[in-house]
Amino acid sequence: SSAMGSPTQIRDCTAILVKMAKESGIIVMIIGHVTKEGNIAGPRILEHMVDVVFYLEGDRNYQFRVLRTVKNRFGSTSESGLFVMGRKGLKGIDDPSKYLLKGIQKAPVSGSTVAACMEGLRPILIEVQALTVHSVLAVPRRIASGYDFNRLVILLAVLEKKGEIPFSADDVYLNVAGGYKLKETAADLSVALALFSVKYDIPLKKFCMALGEIGLTGEILPVSKLSLRLKEAVKMNFTEFVLPARNQEEAENYFKDNHREELLSHVVFINHLEEAIHFFKSQV
Repeated sequence: SSAMGSPTQIRDCTAILVKMAKESGIIVMIIGHVTKEGNIAGPRILEHMVDVVFYLEGDRNYQFRVLRTVKNRFGSTSESGLFVMGRKGLKGIDDPSKYLLKGIQKAPVSGSTVAACMEGLRPILIEVQALTVHSVLAVPRRIASGYDFNRLVILLAVLEKKGEIPFSADDVYLNVAGGYKLKETAADLSVALALFSVKYDIPLKKFCMALGEIGLTGEILPVSKLSLRLKEAVKMNFTEFVLPARNQEEAENYFKDNHREELLSHVVFINHLEEAIHFFKSQV
């Protein structure tokens, strides 16, 4: 008898559905919509009562969809599914890295880098694209698509203060190719190198992957699950790597254990953002 959508009604209706599912042994799926912030609309009591919560995310302008596990009483929440919308409905993507990198330029171009990000326990290679132009506005634009805006502002500040790269008079545009939403700080170094590359028009090598979290002091912090990321990069024929020095032992062990010692000569380990910038400037 309570109002539609009220916490009381949602609680009682969900309790009836849960009881029916337990007694009959069938699966019940309750589908709801999300708010602009990406959370389930309405009282959060619904998430507490059910056993599993999935988020199906994606941009309406792209075919790419990600199914994430937010809650799971019977298993891990580190798994995820990747799908693409076709004429016959959603189809699973067996090799998401190949799908996201299929439009990458054959020849190296400035402003483009590749990072390996974790989607649950699955590593995915994504392309980061950057563009900077002289601004005609009093307050230059900062536009990020598929990347956290506040994180971009922080990286620009670190690049200007610690890397001595001036961005205060430039419009900055950042895009993650394929409609993928990049949430990991492990891609900070890749984003910074893309901005550096386009600022000085220095193309980075095509099969070069950069990983590392950038602190406010400019130091390069280690990343987690490095072995899984390297395995995916090697599978996609990447031969050049820029990695945090704090991950050196893990990286060396991976290449030795997989009999790819020859790739160690193509790995650059760095402690500070300035080292990466000086290294790539020396390659010109």
